[in-house]
Amino acid sequence: MTLMNALPHARHFIDGAWTESGTVGESTDPATGEVLGTFADGGAPEARAAIDAARRAFETGDWARDRDLRARALFEMSDRMAERRDELVGLLSRENGKIPAEAALEVDLTISKIRYYGALALTESGRASEVKPGLYSMTLRQPAGVAGVIAPWNSPVILSVRSFAPALAAGATVALKLPAQTALTNSLLYEIVAATTALPRGVFNAFTESGSSGARLIVADPGVDVISYTGSTHVGRSIMADASASLKGMSLELGGKTPMIVFDDADLDAAVPVLTKAITTFTGQFCMTGSRILVQRGIADALRTRLSAALEAVRVGPSTDPTSEMGPLIDRANADRVEREISDAAEYARILVRGGRITDGPLAAGAFLRPALVEVDEVDRPIVQQEIFGPVATFEVFDDEADAVARANATEFGLAASIWTRDVDRPLRVGRELEAGTVWANTWAVIVDQMEEGGFKQSGVGRLNGERALEEFQEIKHIVHPAPRAS
Repeated sequence: MTLMNALPHARHFIDGAWTESGTVGESTDPATGEVLGTFADGGAPEARAAIDAARRAFETGDWARDRDLRARALFEMSDRMAERRDELVGLLSRENGKIPAEAALEVDLTISKIRYYGALALTESGRASEVKPGLYSMTLRQPAGVAGVIAPWNSPVILSVRSFAPALAAGATVALKLPAQTALTNSLLYEIVAATTALPRGVFNAFTESGSSGARLIVADPGVDVISYTGSTHVGRSIMADASASLKGMSLELGGKTPMIVFDDADLDAAVPVLTKAITTFTGQFCMTGSRILVQRGIADALRTRLSAALEAVRVGPSTDPTSEMGPLIDRANADRVEREISDAAEYARILVRGGRITDGPLAAGAFLRPALVEVDEVDRPIVQQEIFGPVATFEVFDDEADAVARANATEFGLAASIWTRDVDRPLRVGRELEAGTVWANTWAVIVDQMEEGGFKQSGVGRLNGERALEEFQEIKHIVHPAPRAS
């Protein structure tokens, strides 16, 4: 047996069966470039099979009507994931490049999320009333049909589950596309779902592809009733355009450029460690990365010095090193891209912490990049306006609340923001004016299953988490029933 044959191989899971593709790809370790395994590389044929299987299951089975079955399957699925938690954390960390603590955070949050939607499958939020004498009116929520889910590589476990768990809870069936960068992790997730004995055949179908032909078919095909996509704003616009012919339901969580607004009265001892993690968590490959540090002029010098020192002290290394505080980017191409963004910014901004590609020593073979901090005066600069998707933040000085709000709202994005202050009223006063779907006060990246999450402006449409996530995969039917009083 050759070394290549000894490596793990990832397949698709469609209509209750494991399937291959004519094309085979390789999954590599972003820390070393080493081949970790191979995967069946899907496309339009796999998408076609997944859509058709999901449609059959929706139209012929009991899934759409049996909420007890849906709850039972989701509870069992969470148990299956808990059983393989450590295995999933280890593989995610290795293939995605996350340090183990961050991989564990992703998986642990996913387990609880599946359980939450298992419980929500048992709830009912319809209304009924005798609107006039003898005239009864009620609303019932019904599953929309087949849900097409497209999730990214940066957090493939939680971001796919965040969409397909509420879809399943709502009674929809699923055709899921995941990207090739995390093919082995994808396949392990498929195994966990496939091991859920209560889940009927064809309700959940998933494939991995390195290209986009399968994803495009999911978006355009009239057999898909609703789309849930997490990814870039550019692709989100394309998805909305391609889906317009069939007027599909649409839930899009897109790019972000999170302003971290630090006022003069902020507790810097509490703020600096969180600001540092906001830039470096998931190596900045996170839609809610704290990529804009907005600081009031009175403490700008102190924060500039302290944050620069904190970022320079971040220990970059592979996930296999327990001392690593930030891992590699997903691949060398993305590391090179972020390096170019920093170099370009040097032409119009002040580089406080250069960061950038690690090109010597044992880390040179991987996609490693040190965090960077760039001071910018004008908000129209590219590094302020564009999502970098790496451990790079701008440092911007403001004068008062009005200036802070104007700067924070000066991009097309509106996913999240964070406010740091000791003033008890300021987070509500300033937060009300921010064009952002989530606003944190003296914290960052606190997300709970029970509360909705999503973006303003070009950061998306629709909401995930909370009860609203279920509604994204449902239709409301109004039933009118005259039953006059007997004479």
